[in-house]
Amino acid sequence: MNHNIYIIVATDESLGIGKDGKLPWHLKDELKYFKDITTKTDDHTKHNMVVMGRTTWESIPPKHRPLPNRRNVVLSRNTDYEAVGAETIHTLEGALLVADNTIENIFVIGGAQVFKAMMERDDLTGIYLTQIHDEYDCDTFFPEIPESFGEPQNLGGVENDEVSYNYLFYGSK
Repeated sequence: MNHNIYIIVATDESLGIGKDGKLPWHLKDELKYFKDITTKTDDHTKHNMVVMGRTTWESIPPKHRPLPNRRNVVLSRNTDYEAVGAETIHTLEGALLVADNTIENIFVIGGAQVFKAMMERDDLTGIYLTQIHDEYDCDTFFPEIPESFGEPQNLGGVENDEVSYNYLFYGSK
């Protein structure tokens, strides 16, 4: 079954995405954007799927897990790992294969190892990247986007007293 597969990520200017297993920022508008993109479907009878590594799953506050109105799939090499409210799969390939005809789009939401593995695949449709115009103390980084993706499309942004950022979309290779 062919699905559109997207990466969705927010990075700082150095492509930082995390610190100590958590987001180093709290941007309400960006969280709303993430929710809107990952829940919106053209076919109201379908829903989207989010795929994430175990660390990303554990970084989501328990009261917000699983992410509502999306099929949640967690990647873990540990065959005994249970993600309550989500499906646990042991490979990225296996996770993508569980998407059935009830799924419209697949969104890979982290972390760094999962992003890297996804960018090496030929079936990646595109990358939604929120570029935060600031630098944070990060210990986890998004991989460099291959030149084959070309220049991004600017989907708009937010600018306020605290921080500014742009929503970018890189189309498929």
